[in-house]
Amino acid sequence: MNDVAPQSQAQAQAQAQPQSPPQAQPEQPEQPVQPVQPVKPKKILVVSAHPGADSLNAALTDVAVGRLRAAGHAVEVSDLYAMRWKATVDADDFPGRPARERLHVMAASERATLAGRLSADVAAEQEKVTWSDAVVLQFPMWWFGPPAILKGWIDRVFTAGFGYGPAVPPPYSEGALAGRRALVSVTAGARESAFSDRGIHGRLADVLHPLQHGLFWFTGMAPLEPFAVYGANELPAERFEAARRAYEHRLDGLFSDAPVPFRSLVGGDYDHDMRLLPGVEAPGTGGLDLHVEPAAQASPDEPWSGARRTAVTATVA
Repeated sequence: MNDVAPQSQAQAQAQAQPQSPPQAQPEQPEQPVQPVQPVKPKKILVVSAHPGADSLNAALTDVAVGRLRAAGHAVEVSDLYAMRWKATVDADDFPGRPARERLHVMAASERATLAGRLSADVAAEQEKVTWSDAVVLQFPMWWFGPPAILKGWIDRVFTAGFGYGPAVPPPYSEGALAGRRALVSVTAGARESAFSDRGIHGRLADVLHPLQHGLFWFTGMAPLEPFAVYGANELPAERFEAARRAYEHRLDGLFSDAPVPFRSLVGGDYDHDMRLLPGVEAPGTGGLDLHVEPAAQASPDEPWSGARRTAVTATVA
């Protein structure tokens, strides 16, 4: 067969007509080539919380560090188990406090923070958070939350006067740690369907709400949708490769993907008692989705609709 498509009658007639000479075109000034703008290097703190150096979480930490550094970013790693991080808040966190004084943790932590008298390990981690443009938490889900060592890192590092309190901007807004992004990367032994809207464990977005909204957004950081690897107790090589590729893709969007559009406390949606005003939510919205901007709830086609908030976490089936 001839690879050339047959001509239409109109085409044939047009070719049969005498052709006028081509008109001279005015010279166009040569457009300068626009240089490609390189991505500005950023600073990322990766906090890893798994006791096994050969674990899936350790491997995902390595993936994050390698991918981010390959993109030109500076990366600091806090491997909490390797650091033998002390998980409990106690009087030793606040050197110089009168020994017989009743320990009121919020007041003591604020005084020590503002006076620069925190314990050395806490002060060092605060410096890393302050240095960073983004914080990545890598951990296995244990009893529907992070391991105790990571919870202890949060308890001790995000002190009053640093992450919250009257000495810093208000919470749930462009607060104390504004300008930073935050990503949770979590592994779970359960299957993906168990963390869906009808799954017995509840939506992953709801399970992680204390971190996404209660830690990150409370302190002003902009949380991205979490990255999750399900069925993590037995992960064959091909599924790890799929997880690695998916995680690298998410890391590539660390500074370009839209964060979860949580409502701001100071945006006029809440009353003086920090309760959402009636009628500001989209019809049919309930539960924790009440605290997401209504435009994001409009339809399943919107980038941050409730449907996508569930699906986007299902990175590896």
